Amino acid sequence: MMSRIRSWFDGWRRGGAAVVEPATPRDAARLAQLHGASFHRGWGEAEFETMLSERNTLVHRLRQGRKIIGFAVSRLAADEAEILSIAVAADQRGRGLSHNLLLTHLGHLAGRGVRTIFLEVEENNQPARRLYERAGFTVVGRRERYYREANGEQLNALLMRRDLS
Repeated sequence: MMSRIRSWFDGWRRGGAAVVEPATPRDAARLAQLHGASFHRGWGEAEFETMLSERNTLVHRLRQGRKIIGFAVSRLAADEAEILSIAVAADQRGRGLSHNLLLTHLGHLAGRGVRTIFLEVEENNQPARRLYERAGFTVVGRRERYYREANGEQLNALLMRRDLS
């Protein structure tokens, strides 16, 4: 009982439970800010505006209270999709929010008829790999020197897949 009360209080103090919902064009600036803070080459506001207007792109935001703290973006083609990016604000990581965001996003993809989902993840990014493996993704390939770091170092990517059917 006390742990449930403590959990409720922690959620209330942070602005309530985190909610996964469709992103809107008004979110583009915040999504770009989150992407830039999470990845070496961040996508700009215009890139998010374009994605949000495309019929073959699905974008969800993770909102806590009035603040957007994460997002997931996928591109659809027939009965397949590719997760292009998923991110949660650095100060919100480690709370299981990305897992909830990913599973909800996958559910919406399945609802749109997607049967197979792919993604690329940097080979040494252990937190992301654990997230995807926990969500049922398996490694199906490797791309040599796929990512380039700010210092010029090239890193390998793993191609991962999950069936939704």
